[in-house]
Amino acid sequence: MNKPAAEDHGTAATAAVTAHHLTATRGDRPVLRGLDFTVPAGRVTGLLGPSGCGKTTLMRAVTGTQANVTGTLQVLGRPAGDPTLRSRIGYVTQAPSVYDDLTVRQNLDYFAAVLLPGRAHRHDRRTHVDRALGDVDLTAHADALAGRLSGGQRSRVSLAVALLGTPELLVLDEPTVGLDPVLRRDLWTLFHRIAADRGTTLLISSHVMDEAERCHRLLLMREGEILAEDTPEALRRRTDTATVEAAFLHLVDAANHRAARAAHQEPRP
Repeated sequence: MNKPAAEDHGTAATAAVTAHHLTATRGDRPVLRGLDFTVPAGRVTGLLGPSGCGKTTLMRAVTGTQANVTGTLQVLGRPAGDPTLRSRIGYVTQAPSVYDDLTVRQNLDYFAAVLLPGRAHRHDRRTHVDRALGDVDLTAHADALAGRLSGGQRSRVSLAVALLGTPELLVLDEPTVGLDPVLRRDLWTLFHRIAADRGTTLLISSHVMDEAERCHRLLLMREGEILAEDTPEALRRRTDTATVEAAFLHLVDAANHRAARAAHQEPRP
């Protein structure tokens, strides 16, 4: 796995992530089925699809934490899982990565000491912590216990942890799940600000189709496969639909029709 691609597929030079024939299995069951896709650098890419379609497995493959993966997966110019990528990628899982009995700043101080061991000077770590707090708009809550924060604020603390060290790629697994519309809007505004101000690449998963409209580019998944890869506008135009959700359903129906037709045409034994 993870040998450099032998040919240029046109967007590799400007891609943060490039996959060719990416496959992952759990036991004897395929979870990812020969995926080919790119994630453009410095943009917000949405990974959209229903629960159980393989989004988390794909994100774990990108961060190098997924077992039983084959194919080629290049991340920031290196094979996925390369040790040099550890400080270049920020990963936020669905469960908030915070200690409830510590303040927001204490959480960040702790993770800074763990994630930035090469920057041993306390002042350097403090600079990264202060910047991460400002990035997620939590400076005013720095001394609040994490356990007393709202759901949206806790999500922002997890994001602040991922921002320590200024990663080039942020991988966020359903960061807005369970949040009210206002908090979801505020987080998406923050995601776009991070991309615009830092040039950071963001790969964000969701099963909420209206969030697709907030992305620069989309990967639509279903049952371990990529149904489509394009901008929201291009997907709507291609399927002659008014929303990305309608476009997704159109593509699902078309895929089902092709599968049924292929099964009907198979010769009987």
